[in-house]
Amino acid sequence: QDKEKLEIRKLNDPPSAEMVRDMIKYARNVIEEFRRAKHYKYILCLTLTPLACELLEICEFSLDKMGAVFEDSNVYMLHMMYQAMGVCLYVQDWEGALRYGQKIIRPYSKHYPSYSLNVASMWLKLGRLYMALENRPAGVKALKKAIAIMEVAHGKDHPYISEIKKELEDH
Repeated sequence: QDKEKLEIRKLNDPPSAEMVRDMIKYARNVIEEFRRAKHYKYILCLTLTPLACELLEICEFSLDKMGAVFEDSNVYMLHMMYQAMGVCLYVQDWEGALRYGQKIIRPYSKHYPSYSLNVASMWLKLGRLYMALENRPAGVKALKKAIAIMEVAHGKDHPYISEIKKELEDH
């Protein structure tokens, strides 16, 4: 699946091998910078709202830059979208988090095995976001997909599954 995971945009004038190498180097550097910034500023800051805005700007800038070369299914794009989704969740921007999650779920479903807990976790997040945004039909559908994967991965009697089923009943 490496070819899919590192997919390049289909352009009339395809990027050169050097441009792709440079973009991979950029992506790796920005991901590492993002991790460092998150780690140190979480420790140093009393309030993270200004930091969250800064981190989201880094994500959006990087997604724009990498998106000129990489497809959305590219692992570097997915990693940055996941980070952006996390920042949106932190600042309670449910719509923003949902937009990123919707972009992430299809490639995750392709890249990971059928019963991957990474995919289940993303369906769970999406389901909860849909519910928070009062889109119950989409929320129920997403939560049921998470449950189906988790039943295989954890077993039908796992406490996580009972918890999610209770969430469905309570909404």
